Amino acid sequence: MNKKKIDPESSPWAPFGIQLRKFREAKDLLQEELAPLLECSASHLSYIELAHRPPSRKLAELADIVLDTGGTMMLMWYQLKNAAILEGFPECARYEGLAETIRIFENDYITGLLQTRAYMAALQSGYVRQGFVSQKLADERIAFRLARQQVLDRTPPPLIHAILDESCLRRVIGGRDVMIEQLLHLEQLATRPNIVIQIAPFSLGENRVFAHMQHLLTMPNRRILAYGEVELRGYIDRDSKSVDALTKQYDRLAVEAYGQAESLTFMRATRRDLEWTST
Repeated sequence: MNKKKIDPESSPWAPFGIQLRKFREAKDLLQEELAPLLECSASHLSYIELAHRPPSRKLAELADIVLDTGGTMMLMWYQLKNAAILEGFPECARYEGLAETIRIFENDYITGLLQTRAYMAALQSGYVRQGFVSQKLADERIAFRLARQQVLDRTPPPLIHAILDESCLRRVIGGRDVMIEQLLHLEQLATRPNIVIQIAPFSLGENRVFAHMQHLLTMPNRRILAYGEVELRGYIDRDSKSVDALTKQYDRLAVEAYGQAESLTFMRATRRDLEWTST
């Protein structure tokens, strides 16, 4: 049977259709077999895979569950529905959903994968007050981030290694109660066998190798992709030389930051300081 090739640039929804077909075929399912599980007809599924019709949110949600995608289809759906997401980041989130290892450095805020909903809402509320986004777009950002966090519960789960600058813990977002909840959430995540959280203390000074956030994604084929951000734009770096340099910098920072046990002690101490000041 001839399979019609889809041009990824033929429609905004073409990448969604291409990825959906790949996941379906990886499960060795025919359209006629998958369609009832997605609560649609085989012809409708065919139209979606060929990018002749846009998918519904429900179909994307069911596809993630049935095909065990780690939340990839919802992330792609949000990418196309949500103009508020920083340019370049949805592509990173798609790769993140497939990565075997996710290494993150954050220098300002708790990284999105590890945020509580209240912490997310507080950040977005600030952007709304400053006039950067509307409340509607802020709500869509929160929904996108929550969908992205499904990667934490993927089977098998990826290894998450996050190095947070001390400022991420010291900067109180949403008030003491929100921050206490967020720090407690970090402590709980740090006990998972597939999650490592380290703190890069202020005492590192000029020896902290990164000036900005950095993500390194190790894919199933062992290729490493890097994601970084500049003002108002994110980008994926696939160049092996620059990615190798970033990987070496990350490894150096991991050695110089607090170890896992010391970092957990630091998180607890920071939370308890907040609890004391709120009583």
